[in-house]
Formats: sequence, structure tokens, C-alpha cells
Amino acid sequence: MLNGLWLGFFVVAAISALAQWLVGGNAGVFAAMVESIFAMAKLSVEVMVLLFGTLTLWLGFLNIAEKAGIVDWLGKVLAPLFHRLMPEVPRGHPALGLITLNFAANALGLDNAATPIGLKAMRSLQELNPSKTIASNAQILFLVLNASSLTLLPVTIFMYRAQQGAADPTMVFLPILLATSASTLVGLLSVAFMQRLKLWDPVVLAYLIPGALLLGGFMAVLAGLSAAALSSLSSVLGNVTLFGIIMLFLVIGVLRKVKVYETFVEGAKEGFDVAKNLLPYLVAMLCAVGVLRASGALDLILEGIRHGIQWLGMDTRFVDALPTALVKPFSGSAARAMLIETMKTQGVDSFPALVAATIQGSTETTFYVLAVYFGAVGIQRARHAVGCALLAEFAGVVAAIAVCYWFFGAAV
Repeated sequence: MLNGLWLGFFVVAAISALAQWLVGGNAGVFAAMVESIFAMAKLSVEVMVLLFGTLTLWLGFLNIAEKAGIVDWLGKVLAPLFHRLMPEVPRGHPALGLITLNFAANALGLDNAATPIGLKAMRSLQELNPSKTIASNAQILFLVLNASSLTLLPVTIFMYRAQQGAADPTMVFLPILLATSASTLVGLLSVAFMQRLKLWDPVVLAYLIPGALLLGGFMAVLAGLSAAALSSLSSVLGNVTLFGIIMLFLVIGVLRKVKVYETFVEGAKEGFDVAKNLLPYLVAMLCAVGVLRASGALDLILEGIRHGIQWLGMDTRFVDALPTALVKPFSGSAARAMLIETMKTQGVDSFPALVAATIQGSTETTFYVLAVYFGAVGIQRARHAVGCALLAEFAGVVAAIAVCYWFFGAAV
């Protein structure tokens, strides 16, 4: 899948460049494409420098949370809910703890760190699967919720914005929070419909209703604020939440007699190992996207979409963010490359860049997650997993665009 996508970028770019040369007489397009390859390779290394630090930092803190028992505590707190949503998983089964840890990593925006944990969780669920080639209900629910990417603290998005020179990297905190909540809710409801899960169960409602009321009340408060006030509030909450979580991990770690420094370093080593393996993928995708842009093909595609949106009488500013949304179901690295490229060409705080960052933070790589998670345990029949995951992803994209118009439509 990724092989075809990556090769397709170069093939489309080559066809577009030939058309510009032979039809439009623009022979300089090839020089622009070659220059873009080297520029994107350099940009990949610059991004990786900051990515090394970000992943190392957060996996270090996540290790403190795990050793302090925070993850186990979350597993116990969520056990009654998981028991209703995944009735085939016994209480106390290791899969529940791994699922919790995976969700915690995703919530912190550590999608690269969440993947190995998620694979362990999927293998643990496979041990309970009576049919080793057909996805179980529990595996489907786990995959869809994973693909909906509930991100409470998108630190990697903050990192990309910081690397591109954003004055306030956390400005997209609230938009991502609202959009990812929408995608996760749609994912849960779609799986519940397909699996006939009883969401009206008193225990399930005890978890969902407070969260829904809190989110609804929060949105009611936001509705009374101006676009400038929303941007400012998002920045403050993003920074306060980020530092607050760090202090929470440290304080609980100290109270639990955890050697926080040694534990942090131990987890940070894992972060370094995870990050260093990402550079080849980042170089590959950024160079492919750079060639696609330099050839004029990407601009041509977006122009076609823009004319269609104009014909419908709608605002077209979000169109330049769509490349991130279009490739996100297939490849996280391609979507990451599209995001960085959008920030670089449109401006890191431009409206398209803010929409692209929100989309990147509120959706997941559906087909990649499906291939990796199910492929790792030999699942051949995904049943309703693909449809539910794509529906959740679509909801996340639509919500991201709508929320960004709400927050930044008049301010940017």
C-alpha cells in the first residue's frame, strides 16, 4: 500500500512535469523538482532533531507514570467500562492494561510510541479470539478507537509547529481536542451499532454522561467567546495542561518512591530508539511530497477541488489543508509530510496550516493501523472494522474544518 502511494507521487509528478515542459514550455520545472528533493531531505533532518527530543522527553515521563502505578490505576478505573464494551475480555486480563497504556500514549500525542504498545495489546486480545483469522468484537472496538485517535495533548503537533517557527505552537490545542472527541464518539457509536453494545447500560452511562456533560458545558462557554479569545484560551489551556501533566507524573512518582530521574532516563532511551527509526520514512515521504508540489500536480488537484467548492458557494480557504486529510488514511508519514509542507508553503499560522495541523492531530492512519495491527496477529477478515474506522476518520476531518472556522475563521 505504502509502496504504491509513494511511487504514485513520483509518477504523477513526472507526468505533470512533462506536460508543463512539452505543453507549457516550462523547462525549469525539472530544476525545481531536483531542488525540492534536496530541500526536503534537509528539512527532514531538521524535523528529526526536534522529534528526537520530543519522543525522548515524553517516553521518559510516560515511563515514570507507568512505574508510579498511574497506568495500572487507569486500568482499574476503566475496567468496569471495558468489561461492558468488551465482554469477552476477562476482568484483570493483561490486554486491558495494555489497551489503557496505548490510549494514554495516543492521548499524549505519542502516536509512534503507541504503536508498539498497541501491537502488544492486539496480540493479547488474539489469545482470546476463538477464530484466529477473523477479527473479534474486542479487536474491532480496540482498532476503531485507536484509529479515531483520541488525542488530549498533541505534543508532536506542537513540536512540528514549533519547528516551523510558530509564535504559539499550542494554539491548536482546543480545536484538536474538540475534533478528536467528535471522531472518537462517532467511532464508538458506529461500533456499538454494529455489535449491538448496550451503551445505555448504567455503568457505561456513568462513564459517558459526565464526559458528555463536561464537553457540552465547555463548548457552551466557548460559544460565547470571540475568535481572538478562543485562540488565546486554547494557548493558555494547552500550556497549562502540558506542564500540569508533567508535574502530576513527577509528584505521584515521588510519593510512590519512584526514582524519577533514573526512571525518566530509562524511558527516554526507548524514545531515542523509536525516533531514530523514523528518519528514513520521513525523508522518503517529504521528498515525494516536495516533488509532487514542485511539479505543479498538487496545485492542479487542489485547484480542481477549489473550483468545485466555489461552485457550491462555500469558502475555499480549507482546500489547501486537504492533502493532509486525503493521505492520512493511508500513511501517517505521508500526512506528516503534507502537514509540514503546508506549513512551509502557506505559513505556519495560516488558516490552511492550522486546519492541516488540527486534522493531523484528530485523525489516524486507518488503513495503516488496520494492516499493521491485524497483520501482526494474522487477521484476514476485518468485518466491520474498516467501515467504522473510516466513518470516524471522516467525522474527525469534518469536525476539524468546522472547528477551525469557529476558532480561526475571522482571526487568521
